[in-house]
Amino acid sequence: MRVLTVRQPWAWAILLAGKDVENRSWTTAYRGPLAIHASMRPDPPGSWDLPRGVRVPDEEDLALGAIVGVVDLVDVVERSRSRWFCGPYGWVLRNPRSLVRPLRCKGMLGLWRATPGQLRIFNRYL
Repeated sequence: MRVLTVRQPWAWAILLAGKDVENRSWTTAYRGPLAIHASMRPDPPGSWDLPRGVRVPDEEDLALGAIVGVVDLVDVVERSRSRWFCGPYGWVLRNPRSLVRPLRCKGMLGLWRATPGQLRIFNRYL
């Protein structure tokens, strides 16, 4: 399974606040299930520019350094009407599923592959 590391609170927003587009400076041909990994370092709380009506999560509720869920990556677009889109590329996400328990692991830049051991544990928590 492919994995994308995302800083908090954006990983939280993807899984629990309806964030249906993940903005990236690069595109990918990959489509399919995509595990969401929350990075070890969150964005500073003052920089969280959440859309109107989205509640700000409590910092202590945000998992760090762990795979926290899975979504389906269905498209990559350069324009979108989503309130979450700011480009230049928007990875269109559907069907968010949170893990019962975060799976602690190191993240990486770009799209990376979960190890077989991570996948075995991951499937138990889904």
